[in-house]
Amino acid sequence: MGLFQHFDWLHAVAGLLVGLLVGLTGVGGGSLMTPLLVLMFGINPTTAVGTDLLYAAATKTVGSGVHGWRETVDWRIVRRMASGSIPAALVTLWVLKQAGPLSGKAQATMMMGLAVMLSLTAITVLLQRRIMAFAARREPIRPEERAVVPTVVLGAVIGFAVSLTSVGAGAIGVTALLLLYPNLPVARIVGSDIAHAVPLALVAGMGHWMIGDVNLVLLASLLCGSVPGVVAGSLIASRSPDAVLRVLLSVVLSVSAWQLYLKASAPAKAPHGAHAVAAPATLPTR
Repeated sequence: MGLFQHFDWLHAVAGLLVGLLVGLTGVGGGSLMTPLLVLMFGINPTTAVGTDLLYAAATKTVGSGVHGWRETVDWRIVRRMASGSIPAALVTLWVLKQAGPLSGKAQATMMMGLAVMLSLTAITVLLQRRIMAFAARREPIRPEERAVVPTVVLGAVIGFAVSLTSVGAGAIGVTALLLLYPNLPVARIVGSDIAHAVPLALVAGMGHWMIGDVNLVLLASLLCGSVPGVVAGSLIASRSPDAVLRVLLSVVLSVSAWQLYLKASAPAKAPHGAHAVAAPATLPTR
């Protein structure tokens, strides 16, 4: 009951808009939701990341189910990536827990890392078709066992990045997998990436929840908006020019990265530290 008393329709609208973009472009919500929460709603970066991870786990579970039903998931790739990403996520969460509440300087560093990840995602989104064409011309790694170690390392890098910033498992992960497995159909690469993102986001999100970095009311509000948004965006996507959507998304990500960089570079103000940017009064999250 208390959950709905604190329900915020503005957050639900934000979830709807992000859901629309995710449905239209296929790029993960973390690249869009976390900067939106930090820049527009003034949410503490750690709370934004933790909440967004559980949000991603919920939304990508649906997408993973669809890909599993259509048999577009290569479970070998999922296992290889998870064997690197899950341990990396657990180590990152352990370090965050040991560090305790982040200082203003640490939060600025976290936002700077998020800005870097968003910039990489923007470049990847813009150049993904060229990268796909290049991957199609590449000779696959032979014997295939040689691709195991690079895939595990890729998983570890993504596990660290996602646990710290909630960004990295979408466009960047897909692009790297295209280069490692050029013979696989794109749908199978995308399906494998989404299937891998579910346990990673769940583990990282639950870890942030145990630390106290998840706002359950915010999470519920975002999901109420994003679910219909993803459905609507997916229906519209087939009628929208892909090139225009990619340029638009790349611009949005680049602007978000620049704004996060400016925010991280700005001198810290005494009354507006970690507690001042925390979410509005809500139910306890621990």
